[in-house]
Amino acid sequence: MKTIQLKDILAISGKGGLFKFIAQARNGIVVESLEEQKRHVAPATARVNSLEDIAIFTYEEEVPLADIFFMIHEKSEGKEAISHKAPAEDLKSQFKELVPEYDEDRVYISDIKKVFHWYNQLHKHQLLEV
Repeated sequence: MKTIQLKDILAISGKGGLFKFIAQARNGIVVESLEEQKRHVAPATARVNSLEDIAIFTYEEEVPLADIFFMIHEKSEGKEAISHKAPAEDLKSQFKELVPEYDEDRVYISDIKKVFHWYNQLHKHQLLEV
């Protein structure tokens, strides 16, 4: 299995899907879409987040996204997780099983959908570190 550091996988606000960091550019960063495998420059003004820096709020602390991905991997026995297009109640229920103490006031259904969507994208491209 090919693995990649989560710090090199990026979410860009306003752009769907995930991107792999390729290089620093004069006016931003060069990224490659995981789905389309096309490269482009994300401007310096774009809001770019490394998956390594993302965490889920719980009532006690923040749980790193990498830990959530590991929990999903364990629960799904290394297979693809529930689709991000599943009904909201199914997604919430599945997420509650993984992270029972998640803060329901600060973690929205859109966040939960992203977590499952991102996990499945990384799984599809064999980029998970487990």
